[in-house]
Amino acid sequence: MRALPLLLLGLAVASAPALAQMKLQSKAAPANGPETRYFTAIDGLMDGNADVVLKETRQGKTVTAAVLDVCYPADKGSDRKDRFVANLAVSGQTLSGTTQSVADKQPVSIKLNRKQTGDSFEFRGQITIGQTVTEVASTDNSDLSEKEFQDNQATEDGITPQPKDFTDVSPESIGVRVKLDAAADFLKSLKGEAVEVGTSSLAVTCDALRAGEQTINLIVDPEHASALLAKVKSAPGVTAAGWTSGVVEMDRTIRIAAADWRDGDKINKDRLATAIAGVLAKTLAAKPASATWNANTGKLKLVLKRPSAIYPVLGLTQNYEITALVSPDKPGSSDKLMLWVSSPTVSTSDDSSGAKLNLSDDSSSDEEASETKDDNGAIDALTKEFKGQRWDADKSVWR
Repeated sequence: MRALPLLLLGLAVASAPALAQMKLQSKAAPANGPETRYFTAIDGLMDGNADVVLKETRQGKTVTAAVLDVCYPADKGSDRKDRFVANLAVSGQTLSGTTQSVADKQPVSIKLNRKQTGDSFEFRGQITIGQTVTEVASTDNSDLSEKEFQDNQATEDGITPQPKDFTDVSPESIGVRVKLDAAADFLKSLKGEAVEVGTSSLAVTCDALRAGEQTINLIVDPEHASALLAKVKSAPGVTAAGWTSGVVEMDRTIRIAAADWRDGDKINKDRLATAIAGVLAKTLAAKPASATWNANTGKLKLVLKRPSAIYPVLGLTQNYEITALVSPDKPGSSDKLMLWVSSPTVSTSDDSSGAKLNLSDDSSSDEEASETKDDNGAIDALTKEFKGQRWDADKSVWR
């Protein structure tokens, strides 16, 4: 009487691995479920200047829905961008739809024929924006999975709201991420401020159009950077603000004691400029000619001169222009300062009295190159004179 229950028990134990396998398979994505694929290029569209994203939803190999997102120059040769996003109707291998461009409100119509051969896709048809008709004939396109697409979309503007120090970000360089509909008012609010706006960051890129935000780059005197950040963070539409990369290169930066160069809580910039110029005069065998601090950026421009050896009888002058920047070594109060000094920019001029020889410096001359790294050990000399420290990139420490 007990044989049958034992037999059933044995069958249940024997089938346990199979049942577990069935459960695992049931948790996996259905083989015939919907799938999202992306195309991030359609060759030749808008003379090759369009930034394209075509999103397809497929059931097996059949397209059930599609969205075309195209960002393009609003005017030929212009940096200003416009964009349209169209939901496309699918009829067999034909994708079609109408919409309106975001910025200029131009009517848009799309009709594309899609053909798949193996893993390759071909698109042919027309896209009309306003009165402009673009013929589409794009072959040999490949698609991306959702994960591949999202990985490629990851962008980083480098904004660091609270850096521990200025070894990875630059003390004069501020990045502000602001919503597109608030960007114009934000920029207008900077008029009259002691700050410079990076003109390249004014262009609204395709990434910015899709994100609805753009990053504005500002250059400010490091002494005023914290106050500027506090102000811009409270501005309407600002979603992030902080320090970012700038001019400071750590291999041309030294760290020095702040107490030696401060009067009260202010850096004595005149005394600092005189000391830097004195060291550079020795390393470059040149005479200091001028020292000017930029009120907006806090940068020091030094000019040193010496006789040019390129054609001695002409009595020409070799000019060295060097930029320097001083700041605390970290945000907030610190007993250390960072001093960055650029490589020299070299030019030749005729500074003699009377009629002068007009000269044109060109980069084809190795001897008179526009920028040179050969400054006769200026950074080492500054480190010694200022009793400073150099940055050890391998160990990420000051030494």
